[in-house]
Amino acid sequence: MKRCKHIFLCALLIGLSWTTQGMADEASSQSVRIKDITTIEGIRDNPIMGYGLVAGLARTGDSQQTIFSIQTLANLLQRMGLQIPAAAVRVNNIAAVFVTATLPPFATPGMKIDVTVSSIGDAKSLAGGVLLMTPLKSSNGSVYAVAQGPLTLGGYSAGGAGNSKVVNHLTVGRIPDGANVELDSSVKLGTMNSLSLLLRDPDFTVATDIASVINKEVGKSVARAVDSRRIEISSPNADIGGVPNLMARIDELEVEVHGVAKVVVNERTGTIVMGGATRIGPCSILHGDLAIEIATKFDVSQPAPLSKGDTTVVPQTEVQANEKPAQLIQLKEGASVEDLVRGLQTMGATARDIVSILQAIKSAGALEADLEVL
Repeated sequence: MKRCKHIFLCALLIGLSWTTQGMADEASSQSVRIKDITTIEGIRDNPIMGYGLVAGLARTGDSQQTIFSIQTLANLLQRMGLQIPAAAVRVNNIAAVFVTATLPPFATPGMKIDVTVSSIGDAKSLAGGVLLMTPLKSSNGSVYAVAQGPLTLGGYSAGGAGNSKVVNHLTVGRIPDGANVELDSSVKLGTMNSLSLLLRDPDFTVATDIASVINKEVGKSVARAVDSRRIEISSPNADIGGVPNLMARIDELEVEVHGVAKVVVNERTGTIVMGGATRIGPCSILHGDLAIEIATKFDVSQPAPLSKGDTTVVPQTEVQANEKPAQLIQLKEGASVEDLVRGLQTMGATARDIVSILQAIKSAGALEADLEVL
């Protein structure tokens, strides 16, 4: 059986669009702190990772087919003075793993960070294992931390053969405070001649407002909006009191942030997320369904008695077409996407139908918002 669904969109009557000022007045706004919508340029996390070995597993480690874990063990024993060929090693209580961590800003030697350990072989479980000393490197190849310690999985496996129970994921574990930072990666704030704040969501109005609020707090013109994302602060270490003191003063300052007219749709899952400032121009939508069903039945044709005919299977195909009457939705000027979705739901449209209709309205120019399709 095949089923086809068509959506008929017609008679899209588009009126005059609103002015930019009118849209801004209707857009929802709220006061937010500067620290919640900005980041400081150059001050960020850095991912680090390494390759290591987990030992002490209860016969749940990598099998002999995982060659690299055996080679790693042989190389480790060789550095300890034991000359054992890799071909002679027969163990299943070790597992090769990747160790990942995030190096926070202003990390200094001696600081402890959490690490995540993930199996890369065919180990069944890392429960009870201990990560051997593993250097963690960044993208430039420098070792920034060294990890070691017992794993915490938060799950278990019990039973065997056909009777077993597994809770949570057993091939990924964590080691709280499992790595020591060995290399200083902190930013020297005292040597910075300028400081830049970066907006997470670019907006010229918000960037200008932030610069004005900072200048009012400091009492002099030190901040300016470079573009829709960057606010530059000059001479933060002069008579302002340094970067830490300056950020402590301006982090809690509030600015007005206006809602963004944007609709995000995921056609694969039928998900629709819309901003509160989204509006639709006046239009009419004609929606109808056409369902075609094709069914094939197989009949057996028997020959007459004492005849030389053969028994054959004869397919019988039936085609049925059912079309529902088209239903009309009319939207007046200033209608929101929520009004459209509510109207489509009352007529029985599915989420995927709504996604297609929104795309058609955007193509016709009646959707006064940015439409992003995932």
